[in-house]
Amino acid sequence: MDKKVIPYGRQDITAEDIQAVIDTLQSDYLTQGPKIAEFEQNFAEYVEAKYAVAVNNATAGLHLAVMAMGLEKGDRIITTPITFAASANCARFVGAEVWFADIDRDTYLLSLDKTRELIESKPKGFFKGIIPVDFAGLPVDLEAFRALANEHNLWIVEDACHAPGGFFIDSKEQKQFCGNGVYADAAVFSFHPVKHIACGEGGMVTTNSEEVYKKLLLLRSHGITKENMTENHGGWFYEMQTLGFNYRITDFQAALGISQLARNEKGVAKRNEIAQQYKDAFEGKFKFQVLPDNFLNAHHLFIIEVEDRKGLYDYLHANKIYAQIHYIPVHQLPYYKNIGYNNGTDLSNSEKYYSRCISLPMYPTLTIEEQEFVIKKTLEFLNV
Repeated sequence: MDKKVIPYGRQDITAEDIQAVIDTLQSDYLTQGPKIAEFEQNFAEYVEAKYAVAVNNATAGLHLAVMAMGLEKGDRIITTPITFAASANCARFVGAEVWFADIDRDTYLLSLDKTRELIESKPKGFFKGIIPVDFAGLPVDLEAFRALANEHNLWIVEDACHAPGGFFIDSKEQKQFCGNGVYADAAVFSFHPVKHIACGEGGMVTTNSEEVYKKLLLLRSHGITKENMTENHGGWFYEMQTLGFNYRITDFQAALGISQLARNEKGVAKRNEIAQQYKDAFEGKFKFQVLPDNFLNAHHLFIIEVEDRKGLYDYLHANKIYAQIHYIPVHQLPYYKNIGYNNGTDLSNSEKYYSRCISLPMYPTLTIEEQEFVIKKTLEFLNV
């Protein structure tokens, strides 16, 4: 095939998407209009949550979620080192401490056992919450994490940015979609262009708690409201009841999100077809993320582990296959190293994973020919 660029991820913008944005641009609202509420309702129904709050990006969503949980300066949370920095940064935004527990070497998810060990190594009440990540699209077993959290009076904010449409079957044989709020107090999704649902930028916070929902709405828009005011001087009047932020999404982004969301189920199915082709080609040759029974991986990423990761990365890029690395362990980033949190905690699984991981192209419009080229060049470099 000719050497056109094959990225690790790519948005799919259709004529219907473009028309949805044009229609909104020609309407009366560009922001704070009806498309935002429609997007929120559609998304809540899709993940089977009671409430959804659209925001300008997932980092803002994580920030609002931990604030809604009451996280404050001096509090402590636990998250995984194998994630984008925002999963940890949201706690730092409010002055809280970040502690890292190691990952499971097969699923690449935050290890339940390592999290338990960390919690039980500290006095009661030392930690306030857990931020597990549905890494690469594989759902965390939140039923198990909920049981642990309940033992120690902790909240859970699920970072589901990789996993809209992912689910697991719980012990009651119930399908639990990522972000449905059954086991987590809140969940956060991303609408960055390489994610399942592309809005340019954008995010969503879901919850089943009316109290959390109301806090999210207030914090999203400067802490300003026209509801439950202490006084009212007329139709123009409003109150700023807390210190909030301008984390609003636009109506035309929401219109794009509505259109994209409508075909996410097909997109997840296609991602799983692509993943199976990779697995068939690489089975017995490379290590890749294990899929536990009764789990559906939404496959934002497909990752393999190889000894000469840098060599493969360079070789694929030379062939215009723009593989990527996900992620540098957060505890190894200079900011977190300088802070010095978590010194002495064994994070060897995360560090070994990072030394070997590489993400191959994964997106619904990846063609059979393109994927075969990726597989061919990967096997060719590694002589297997």
